[in-house]
Amino acid sequence: MFKSARSHPAWLFWIVAWLVLGAGLGLRDPWPADEPRFALVAMQMVESGQWLFPHRGGELYSDKPPFFMWMQALAYLATGQWRVAFLLPSLLAALGTLWCVVDLGRRLWTPRVGYYAGWALLLTVHFVYQSKKAQIDPLVVFWITLANYGLLRHLLTGPSWRWWVLGWFAAGMGTITKGVGALALLMLAPLALAAALRPLRAALAPGGAAHRALAWVEMPVRAGIGRGYFWLGPLAFAFAVALWIAPMAAVVLTHPDPAYRGYLDDLLLRQTAVRYSRSWDHHKPVGYHFGVMFSMWLPLMFALPWALPAWRRRLARLDPRYVLPLAWWLLVIVFFSIPQGKRDVYILPALPMACLMFAPLLPGILRRAWPRRIGFAFAALIVLALLGVGLSMWFGNPGFERKLIAERDFTDGARGLAAGVLAIACWGLAALLWAGPRRPILGMAATLCGLWVLNGVLVAPVLNDSSSARGVMSKVAARIGPEAELGLVAWKEQNLLRAQSRTTTFGFKMRWPEQLKQGLAWQAQAPRTRWLLVQDPALPACVDRNRAEIGGRSNRRIWWLVPYAARETCPAAPPLRPHEDDTD
Repeated sequence: MFKSARSHPAWLFWIVAWLVLGAGLGLRDPWPADEPRFALVAMQMVESGQWLFPHRGGELYSDKPPFFMWMQALAYLATGQWRVAFLLPSLLAALGTLWCVVDLGRRLWTPRVGYYAGWALLLTVHFVYQSKKAQIDPLVVFWITLANYGLLRHLLTGPSWRWWVLGWFAAGMGTITKGVGALALLMLAPLALAAALRPLRAALAPGGAAHRALAWVEMPVRAGIGRGYFWLGPLAFAFAVALWIAPMAAVVLTHPDPAYRGYLDDLLLRQTAVRYSRSWDHHKPVGYHFGVMFSMWLPLMFALPWALPAWRRRLARLDPRYVLPLAWWLLVIVFFSIPQGKRDVYILPALPMACLMFAPLLPGILRRAWPRRIGFAFAALIVLALLGVGLSMWFGNPGFERKLIAERDFTDGARGLAAGVLAIACWGLAALLWAGPRRPILGMAATLCGLWVLNGVLVAPVLNDSSSARGVMSKVAARIGPEAELGLVAWKEQNLLRAQSRTTTFGFKMRWPEQLKQGLAWQAQAPRTRWLLVQDPALPACVDRNRAEIGGRSNRRIWWLVPYAARETCPAAPPLRPHEDDTD
């Protein structure tokens, strides 16, 4: 199926990759949890011209470095369309990750192995799911994979100091994208161990089994580790990190506003070292990431029972093509298993190297009967599940329909969503019938690819108004009119991002009662033209709900539109001082 980089299957791979990863580009807005936040920050960068210090509303945004938001803002300047720009960095990063894996497999083994690695990555659920979202993780995965690519090109096919320097530079870029980018340098841990064992090998009798087993410790010497050029790598890493850290720190240390010093401390300490050592959210057990790999790394992990014996044999020969990536994979798992806070995306950077380790073995594994049966059963199970859900929605499940109306404000009985789900199921059924029992893996691949393409083209647009808050904010703008002003209380980033009226916020991290207090005072200054949009849990009892209106539902939340007349019984709030009016 995969013959050479110049063959038809190579073109087929890249065309399918573009379709799978790019389907739906421009057809939806940012969705929670993180997409609206990053898109809002990027939009405010473009509008304000303040790129060095990102803002969310009127507050400094210190949860993540700004590099990913820079990429989104640059994509907007290049395209002029936020619906395209917010997803474009993830798309390009995913394609770059695929190229690194394919080319490295080609160089370490054969072109056929390279494309097996590429297909393994493209068909893995976790990779595509994250690559079609505008989050930081696809870009981090690209930088880490590029760093691994550069280091392995030097160590295994070199020496090539250009790739050595590029590997360190990419690790630095990954670090200023998200702190864990430096994990790529764990690829050098086996080499540090090898260097430490060199004296032991010299003390052993030449020709003995132990002496031969330790022959791999000479690899660092052959690759030039320890020579003068070695230090170009760490310098490249420091240079990449300094591209952002140096100007940001220089401004902070001379800025009179203490909020900027707080920004620096939160970003470089609390969000990194403190989060790792004393996680305050997403607490999971030690073995959580193994569960992620065995559930979200499908169908790749179905091949694990046949891959383990083969890896054991190759590790016994100390083949560095397996020793380095497998050791790095294990070290990444250990690193992310230590803190209490764990999320599925944390382990994602290890997936490209895992696919590379499976790739040389897949041609043999996929000739076996049981892997082929498992692949067919996996695809068939997906098709049957989608078919059942789609038919249930289409022919009417009252409880399910009521839930969709309550949570997403659907008014068509979810017919559009049902049609999209049924279309995916029919595609999968047709793919399995076309492939038949003689080509089950091809049928599985076609099913998975069609699922992602049709989901992006048919399902995502149906869910967009509710998931992005576009529907709520459009209804609110139409209700209050073009001359009115809107104040947001207990708001989410998608509300400000999709706002179509003149909008004021009262802090984001500020406690809801304080936001409400400021919002009521702001509204009292111009009661005829100012409205408040308040999330249901933050709406106080003093507001007359018979006079207030439900602005809409989105993301399983109810939003109330409050005119001045509906809050006349609320206690008077002190007037705002000028600097408290946080207007965007």
